[in-house]
Amino acid sequence: MREVRIFLPRFSDSKEGNKILDVCSATGDQVFYYARSGADAFGIDLDPKMVEFAEKKKKERGSDNVSFRVADARKLPFQDSFFDLASICLGLHQLDIRGIEETISEMKRVVKKEGFLIFTDYTFPSPGNFYSFLIKKVEFMAGKEHYQNFKDYLAEGGLSFLLKKNNLTEEKIHYFKKGNLTIIKAKNNK
Repeated sequence: MREVRIFLPRFSDSKEGNKILDVCSATGDQVFYYARSGADAFGIDLDPKMVEFAEKKKKERGSDNVSFRVADARKLPFQDSFFDLASICLGLHQLDIRGIEETISEMKRVVKKEGFLIFTDYTFPSPGNFYSFLIKKVEFMAGKEHYQNFKDYLAEGGLSFLLKKNNLTEEKIHYFKKGNLTIIKAKNNK
């Protein structure tokens, strides 16, 4: 994922002074890459252990333009139009359909009108290569509920369909990992 992490700040046109939110930030890796561009970068995750780990990395690195907090992506603890940009990487397919729509709605709410949202998740339809096969196996091994959410995400048509359904306009699209990951920059039309 390192090459995706490095790519996202450039792809998103992140710059100094931007306020950027990474949703479902886990260990905070993406947040630190956004911070390198001079942005004030925020990460949220539902798992307190992930946030604790990210905070430890922040302390080790001495990053003063980075913040983390425990929060639910479906109920973001930020005011309306606070961020210039919000991103989520491999988080949507883990949620049920209602959770996906609530998360996208919250991301739109906290991003300024004409701001941008960056989505990275599995490609639909799958390119059908060896990596696609491995992804399906890993998702299956993650557990019954997780795998069902993955299948439902694909049944909905993946990122492009979900973004259209949520009134977001695709600005740019890029593929990674032999076409198995789709990255979309979408304009917040509110």
